[in-house]
Amino acid sequence: MLNNKLFFNLPVVITKQNKHFVAYTPALDISTSGKSEKDVKKRFVELVNIFLEEIIEKKTVDGVLYELGWEKEYLKAISR
Repeated sequence: MLNNKLFFNLPVVITKQNKHFVAYTPALDISTSGKSEKDVKKRFVELVNIFLEEIIEKKTVDGVLYELGWEKEYLKAISR
């Protein structure tokens, strides 16, 4: 687990599908679900943290974010 703290805003769409809520961000192309809006928000934050920890630890930040359409200026800021 990384000890660094990153603060950023991501566009997130939360929808209700049947009895569950789904949170999705096109910026990272990831989603999760939960039984309540509060639950899905908590799970989404956990998912983003795990996603970023993994690509940082594997040193694949530039490649993964580039494939997702991120511009190089953003990549320089996040990989410092």
